[in-house]
Amino acid sequence: MPSLSFLTPKVQLATFADLLLIPEADRFHEILDGELVKKALPRGEHGVSQLRVGRMLGDYDRRKNDPFRPGSWWFATKPTIRLSLHEVVQPDLAGWRRDNLPNRPSGYPVTARPDWVCEIMCDGDARRRDGLQKRRIYADHGIPHFWLLDTERETLTVLSLTDRGYVEVLCAEKSQQVTAIPFELLPLQVAVLLGEDEP
Repeated sequence: MPSLSFLTPKVQLATFADLLLIPEADRFHEILDGELVKKALPRGEHGVSQLRVGRMLGDYDRRKNDPFRPGSWWFATKPTIRLSLHEVVQPDLAGWRRDNLPNRPSGYPVTARPDWVCEIMCDGDARRRDGLQKRRIYADHGIPHFWLLDTERETLTVLSLTDRGYVEVLCAEKSQQVTAIPFELLPLQVAVLLGEDEP
């Protein structure tokens, strides 16, 4: 009689090739822990916050040739990034230090590991996926800085990678103005990141 392990079906882990089998117009997916996962359709508050974070960090999105503006970063919204064979992510925003990546991120997928990612959470499912699963995946792949902007709880959480994984260095509420690594030169009003008008 054959062993039961012989009869157990093997799990096939998804790769980027599986992602390419999805028609391009419907390709709103990531590969997390080898599983093809469809991203939730973004809510209005998600889109507003994504735009606001990008705009607020705009001074960093350039070469550093002005002593009064920080510079030295590349940014992208919703890039498809292959971290490994079975991990392909689409963070809401990602940034690369120009010291580490002299030329802008390019290709599909992008294969250069970002130095910063930001996920915008609007509900419980996104909170579990972004706040737990993707937090672990990003840490496992050595991404130094991870921001979580929670539009439901109205908070900004800033995480920094250590040899023990991510540690929380800041959790700010809507009413606060903060400076947050790795963009310490810019004061950020959490309410503005969440979509409110500047005072």
